[in-house]
Amino acid sequence: MDLFGDLRRMNKRQLYYQVLNFAMIVSSALMIWKGLIVITGSESPIVVVLSGSMEPAFHRGDLLFLTNFHDDPIRAGEIVVFKVEGRDIPIVHRVIKVHEKGNGNIKFLTKGDNNEVDDRGLYKEGQNWLEKKDVVGRARGFLPYVGMVTIIMNDYPKFKEI
Repeated sequence: MDLFGDLRRMNKRQLYYQVLNFAMIVSSALMIWKGLIVITGSESPIVVVLSGSMEPAFHRGDLLFLTNFHDDPIRAGEIVVFKVEGRDIPIVHRVIKVHEKGNGNIKFLTKGDNNEVDDRGLYKEGQNWLEKKDVVGRARGFLPYVGMVTIIMNDYPKFKEI
């Protein structure tokens, strides 16, 4: 595959058209992503399950669709995606306990379905409960194993070159 040879054989108009076409594809993808962020209220409306901690509900490689409407109260049994200070990768786990205070402040505890203990060991030091600000979104649907491509590309960087 001689990419540069193909580019040299194109006249300026063809090359300009190819660059413009590529820019349109990239900008369309970005607009769709930003639109999903606005519609779902989540900073990351689509995530991939990276571990087996939520089996049998979700398996490694499942693609989750999230929403994060702030008016919706968090309830025990819901599956949430949250970020913890000091960790870049969001975690997908189920809410097992909810504490509501009279002022409307809600704190909750999570646990992976396939884990023996709750997530207090994953939270930042000194933190025993999550708050609404920690939530990236709540699982509303999923496509099984569609995210395996992402996992393979992260686990085996040589596949990125193919």
